[in-house]
Amino acid sequence: MDVEQLDDWYSRSQRRALVELLVKRVGLTRTRAEYFVRLWVYLLVKQLIERQPRKKPPLEKLELPSEALQCTHREAAELFYSDGDRGSDRAAGMMLDKLEALGLIKKHFDGNTTTIEIQPLPEIVGTVEPDPLVKLKIDAFDPGSDAIPVANLLATNYNWMNRNSNAVPYKIVKFLREWASQYSKGMRVLRREDNLNTVGFYLLYPTASSSDVNFFSSPSKSLHFSSASDVDPFQMAIPGDENCVSVFVRSWMIDTPYLAEYRIPFMEDIQQVLVELQQDFPKLCDLHTLLIHPSYEKLAHCLGFHKTSCTGPIYWMYLPLNRFLALDIKEALKNL
Repeated sequence: MDVEQLDDWYSRSQRRALVELLVKRVGLTRTRAEYFVRLWVYLLVKQLIERQPRKKPPLEKLELPSEALQCTHREAAELFYSDGDRGSDRAAGMMLDKLEALGLIKKHFDGNTTTIEIQPLPEIVGTVEPDPLVKLKIDAFDPGSDAIPVANLLATNYNWMNRNSNAVPYKIVKFLREWASQYSKGMRVLRREDNLNTVGFYLLYPTASSSDVNFFSSPSKSLHFSSASDVDPFQMAIPGDENCVSVFVRSWMIDTPYLAEYRIPFMEDIQQVLVELQQDFPKLCDLHTLLIHPSYEKLAHCLGFHKTSCTGPIYWMYLPLNRFLALDIKEALKNL
């Protein structure tokens, strides 16, 4: 399908409106957002024609395809580049990788064919409802079984910037297991009860006083998962350290389908765990976090965090620990 055929199914003006929503949401370039919308329309039309061969344009509405659909790199190249300079199949494959890193698609490869699944975007297709039969539980992080799935989940938070490809899951796994061996009390997961897969994770990192200066330095120096260095800029405090005053929320993420339903209990769990951390670090008083993905900005503001640096899309945020512990999470997030 070339772009002219695409226009018949879903007009340029309709696609342009979606692009405007996307570039505000996740920091996509306009070009990549346009490619994503083209891919979405193409896969939806492909599914409709497979089921209804006599189906004619235009689309009544843009909705999520109900399954992953085959899309070769050649098909993607025709879709992305047919109205401009011809891009290679390899370039199209790299673009698909970037869209996956942004959390917009999921790719599946069975050894022969690649299928693509469009990920739900609540502001475009309505609220994402999780499967009511799937129940989740909050559990302790298990470095043996959870490190790899959590690493794959967290990588999308870093790769949306597309500045480099250093935020590989392997590196994240290494850090997670190292931190868990030092102090695992602040590492928690949101786990499916049916298959025990992890769909959420947070990490509370008690910080040694020698590392506190990093909270007042350039945020880019603290992107531990996407930096070229294997040296962690933060040192973890040892339980009983009376000079430890800071907790670094190094990660907080829930997979999209479960976010609306489980963000409140997951946040309430943080409050309980922070109280436990205070037993090990009696002078804790500061809560810092690094806002890496813009989709969590509203959540942070609702909790009372405020910016302490303004250096582009990535910045430090701060909240006094006692204010967070006194917060009624349900009330704070009721309008989110």
